[in-house]
Amino acid sequence: MIKTDALIIGAGPTGLFTAHQLKLIGLNCEVVDNLDKIGGQCIELYPDKPIYDIPAIPECTGEELTNNLLDQLKPFNIKFHLNERVEEVKKNNDKWDVKTNKGTLFSTPNIIIAAGVGSFEPRKFAPKDCEKFEDKSIFYSIKDKNIFKSKIISIFGGGDSALDWAVELSKNSKINLIHRREEFRAAKSTLDQMKKLVKEGKINLFTKYQLKSVKGDEKLEGIDIEHDNKDIKSLKTDFVLGFFGLIMKLGPIADWGLSLDKKTVTVDTEKFETNQKGIYAVGDICNYPGKLKLILSGFHEGALAARACFKLARPNEKYRFEFTTSSKTIKDRLGVKSD
Repeated sequence: MIKTDALIIGAGPTGLFTAHQLKLIGLNCEVVDNLDKIGGQCIELYPDKPIYDIPAIPECTGEELTNNLLDQLKPFNIKFHLNERVEEVKKNNDKWDVKTNKGTLFSTPNIIIAAGVGSFEPRKFAPKDCEKFEDKSIFYSIKDKNIFKSKIISIFGGGDSALDWAVELSKNSKINLIHRREEFRAAKSTLDQMKKLVKEGKINLFTKYQLKSVKGDEKLEGIDIEHDNKDIKSLKTDFVLGFFGLIMKLGPIADWGLSLDKKTVTVDTEKFETNQKGIYAVGDICNYPGKLKLILSGFHEGALAARACFKLARPNEKYRFEFTTSSKTIKDRLGVKSD
């Protein structure tokens, strides 16, 4: 049985920053994630995709953000339990007993759920023939954008991911952008960029079209797309990318007695605590009035949840807020020499 002041479920950016905040105030923590790597959705879905809304960082990729957060954690000895999923959570007096699918047992007064959207898988293309090309020529996320250099890429979707990648990959590849509607759901700045690239001939745009079939035996050779009016076009392509969003599943979290709202966990905005004392939810998985699904918001939520953990972890001590710029205790924890 591993005893810890707090257990974080999820090793994405919000979980990593929450761990940092816990360690800053002198609490121990362990991190569990069902993925085989640290980074959550940033690493699994868009390691190469540019992120533009991290304060003081004009642009970074999901991988760069994860690496920076890990660098921030280097002064602390945090144990990660990867490829493990929390299966059971039971109340035991003033503690929670937690068990993973690999049999790892934890005892903790605080559980912080930073599990993003829970378990997730991409929505896929309808034609069955697509399956034989998956992870070869047909992808639902991008882990290495270099494989698309100087190739013909057909991108399906009308949201931020589809347009972001269409703009990004058009720098050194030929792009077909296909969407089943004429309206797009992406940010206006990205939409304007896409329209400009269409006028310049760097992106071929097809609206009111969907994937009809794929061509090729061992290697993808092309695709047929079908218009709403049944008109069919054949396009030569080397790769197909589908960005239709994710099918989200809460998994075991749904059985923990938490107050749920549309596959998210309801929390207060003081401590980001759920209806179960000592269980908190931060990041994309939590829900409250005015919620914004931004990494920045997750950092704020994690910072407040971490400080709420102090009362349950150290009931006989009083938490005293200190600025990192002036606190000798915090500087000692970070290994920084005091002035």
